[in-house]
Amino acid sequence: MLTAFARAFRTPDLRKKLLFTLGIIVVYRVGTHVPIPGVNYKAVQTCVTEASGNQGLFGLVNMFSGGALLQITVFALGIMPYITASIILQLLTVVIPRLEALKKEGQAGTAKITQYTRYLTLALAILQGTGLVATARSGALFSGCTVATSIVPDQAIFTTITMVICMTAGTCVVMWLGELITDRGIGNGMSILMFISIAATFPSALWSIKKQGKLADGWIEFGTVILIGLVMVGLVVFVEQAQRRIPVQYAKRMIGRRSYGGTSTYIPLKVNQAGVIPVIFASSLLYIPALVAQFSGGNSSWKTWIEQNLTKGDHPIYIVSYFLLIVFFAFFYVAISFNPEEVADNMKKYGGFIPGIRAGRPTAEYLSYVLNRITWPGSLYLGLIALVPTMALVGFGASQNFPFGGTSILIIVGVGLETVKQIESQLQQRNYEGFLR
Repeated sequence: MLTAFARAFRTPDLRKKLLFTLGIIVVYRVGTHVPIPGVNYKAVQTCVTEASGNQGLFGLVNMFSGGALLQITVFALGIMPYITASIILQLLTVVIPRLEALKKEGQAGTAKITQYTRYLTLALAILQGTGLVATARSGALFSGCTVATSIVPDQAIFTTITMVICMTAGTCVVMWLGELITDRGIGNGMSILMFISIAATFPSALWSIKKQGKLADGWIEFGTVILIGLVMVGLVVFVEQAQRRIPVQYAKRMIGRRSYGGTSTYIPLKVNQAGVIPVIFASSLLYIPALVAQFSGGNSSWKTWIEQNLTKGDHPIYIVSYFLLIVFFAFFYVAISFNPEEVADNMKKYGGFIPGIRAGRPTAEYLSYVLNRITWPGSLYLGLIALVPTMALVGFGASQNFPFGGTSILIIVGVGLETVKQIESQLQQRNYEGFLR
């Protein structure tokens, strides 16, 4: 593998792409440490230290921003508004005929949908930036911190607008950096930035586990977590690469003097067809009642019930709700992202059929049957992976400190595999050996 990297850097154009990607990553990481105007940086650092391992409602967004959210920096919102906008556009494509027609237009339609995604990202960045500033001013960003209310000392409207503009501009810059990597670098830019954001939180999380450990100055707990992480990575790689291949045969056709078709191929149906989207959906949905309870006044019974049952990661009601939501959203997302009837119609149009299955409606029913069967283990696997930090709560004291689980490990492994495949294909195009001999 190291030899393959060396060969990649010896190839001039591939070396330029890799160095360009690394340069963009450095710029992105610098931006996550530049504070915005109007923030008391010393108070922020004090609260971050006191809230270490207890990020509460903002843990997921803070992870996607590489720790920049709680630091209230220029890139505080990170890539999250773009992810949210992309998911919303993908869901709307199913229900709005105009977007569905654009999707079928090819490259021109995709460019138009990308432009809509940018506009929606800008709107969401303004909304989320305003919410973050309001949360920081009220002191709710760091619950329990002694100096939380002094994070934004100037309450003037001009200061608030300036802070929101800076964070919105930061989100636009992050989106631009991601598109630069996609165009001129290696891999999908947004995925690479997401990978870097999550990976950047690993060293501090691992060192925090070492400091909290009691056996041999924490080295035993540290080694145990590393071992569990390696096992988790192996499991995720195994399941993410697993797929059910449905054979497809194309009949021979004579067009003029030439014969077309007569080839065999397959439809790859992944066990985890939905990817990490169900985990993000479930986390976001569970944040809503907790967020409403946090900003509502008074001490009503419903607010107390939510705070006791839906804000603590180790509570049985939270665990069961989180698991069931992940399973539900896995089936929901697979249903809207893979259309068996459309696949069956395309196969019938080009003379393809599954051996032993009639073309048309029987093929669509067969694809639906197979997809439902393999989605069950995929959804259960997603639910169990997402609950790994909660399971680690008993052993390591704070679930936020356990990095190998949930959304983080799924994204890290998925993006890593995809990037390695792209470098592999670039090497093979230049007649070099890839990573696997």
